[in-house]
Amino acid sequence: MSKVISIGRQSFEELIKNDCFYVDKTGLIKEWWELQDDITLITRPRRFGKTLNMDMMKCFFSNRYAQRENLFSSLSIWKL
Repeated sequence: MSKVISIGRQSFEELIKNDCFYVDKTGLIKEWWELQDDITLITRPRRFGKTLNMDMMKCFFSNRYAQRENLFSSLSIWKL
Protein backbone atom coordinates (compact mmCIF):
# COMPACT_ATOMS: atom_id res chain seq x y z
CA MET A 1 0.00 0.00 0.00
CA SER A 2 1.41 3.42 -0.92
CA LYS A 3 1.83 6.14 1.68
CA VAL A 4 -0.84 8.82 2.00
CA ILE A 5 -0.06 12.52 2.32
CA SER A 6 -2.14 13.56 5.29
CA ILE A 7 -2.79 17.28 5.19
CA GLY A 8 -3.79 18.88 8.48
CA ARG A 9 -3.03 15.93 10.76
CA GLN A 10 -1.06 17.09 13.81
CA SER A 11 -0.61 13.82 15.67
CA PHE A 12 2.82 12.26 15.19
CA GLU A 13 1.58 8.95 16.59
CA GLU A 14 -1.33 8.82 14.12
CA LEU A 15 0.92 9.65 11.15
CA ILE A 16 3.33 6.84 11.97
CA LYS A 17 0.62 4.37 13.00
CA ASN A 18 -1.31 4.93 9.75
CA ASP A 19 1.89 4.80 7.65
CA CYS A 20 1.32 8.29 6.25
CA PHE A 21 4.03 10.19 4.40
CA TYR A 22 6.30 11.89 6.96
CA VAL A 23 9.40 14.01 6.37
CA ASP A 24 11.80 12.83 9.07
CA LYS A 25 12.58 15.81 11.30
CA THR A 26 13.72 13.78 14.31
CA GLY A 27 17.20 15.29 13.95
CA LEU A 28 15.61 18.30 15.65
CA ILE A 29 15.45 16.25 18.89
CA LYS A 30 19.21 15.62 18.91
CA GLU A 31 20.02 19.22 17.96
CA TRP A 32 17.70 20.62 20.64
CA TRP A 33 19.04 18.25 23.32
CA GLU A 34 22.68 19.07 22.59
CA LEU A 35 22.11 22.86 22.70
CA GLN A 36 20.98 22.63 26.35
CA ASP A 37 19.10 25.92 26.08
CA ASP A 38 16.91 27.07 28.95
CA ILE A 39 14.28 28.41 26.57
CA THR A 40 13.57 27.50 22.96
CA LEU A 41 11.55 29.69 20.61
CA ILE A 42 10.42 27.96 17.45
CA THR A 43 9.29 30.35 14.76
CA ARG A 44 8.11 29.19 11.37
CA PRO A 45 5.49 30.36 8.88
CA ARG A 46 1.95 29.08 9.15
CA ARG A 47 1.39 25.45 8.17
CA PHE A 48 5.11 24.67 8.50
CA GLY A 49 4.79 21.81 11.02
CA LYS A 50 5.35 23.51 14.38
CA THR A 51 2.57 21.60 16.14
CA LEU A 52 3.58 18.28 14.55
CA ASN A 53 7.20 18.81 15.62
CA MET A 54 6.12 19.55 19.20
CA ASP A 55 3.95 16.43 19.19
CA MET A 56 6.90 14.39 17.87
CA MET A 57 9.05 15.67 20.75
CA LYS A 58 6.26 14.90 23.23
CA CYS A 59 6.10 11.32 21.95
CA PHE A 60 9.88 10.96 22.21
CA PHE A 61 10.24 12.29 25.76
CA SER A 62 6.93 11.35 27.39
CA ASN A 63 6.69 8.34 29.71
CA ARG A 64 3.32 7.65 28.12
CA TYR A 65 5.12 6.44 24.99
CA ALA A 66 7.91 4.56 26.80
CA GLN A 67 7.04 1.18 25.29
CA ARG A 68 6.34 2.55 21.80
CA GLU A 69 9.76 2.23 20.16
CA ASN A 70 7.98 1.39 16.91
CA LEU A 71 7.12 5.09 16.52
CA PHE A 72 10.80 5.98 16.08
CA SER A 73 12.53 2.75 15.04
CA SER A 74 12.49 3.63 11.32
CA LEU A 75 13.53 7.27 11.81
CA SER A 76 16.97 8.87 12.00
CA ILE A 77 16.89 9.60 15.76
CA TRP A 78 16.77 5.85 16.47
CA LYS A 79 19.93 5.24 14.44
CA LEU A 80 22.04 7.87 16.27
